[in-house]
Amino acid sequence: MTENFRKFKTTSGKLVLAGKDAENNEELVKQAKDNEIVLHTAKPGSPFVNIRTKGSKTPITKKDIHEAAVFCAKYSQAWKKPKIKPQEIEMHYFLGKDISKNKGMKLGTFGVKKFKKIIVKKSEIEGFKKGR
Repeated sequence: MTENFRKFKTTSGKLVLAGKDAENNEELVKQAKDNEIVLHTAKPGSPFVNIRTKGSKTPITKKDIHEAAVFCAKYSQAWKKPKIKPQEIEMHYFLGKDISKNKGMKLGTFGVKKFKKIIVKKSEIEGFKKGR
């Protein structure tokens, strides 16, 4: 099922998946487990990103979350659209169990009960190497 998503591995070997469009984001969020970390930019227009825990014997670290945030930011509209790249992008991360979907929400749109913030710097996005 992971073949439908963008993917990379963190330096600690965690599999990270990203949606490619609104429909794909729906699919990604549905497969995210309650205890897995999901990320999105603070503003609309980014993939949802899931750090998978299946098969991993080690806990997700702050470094894993930060690397996944850079991956998410790289594919966001906040990074791809402006002629002048922003110096930083605010990201949110949360658990799968904190995501909700109400009737009437657009495809690829979700509500989140609680989240934490992380900032990704321009230099980190420019230096991101997908093939870790």
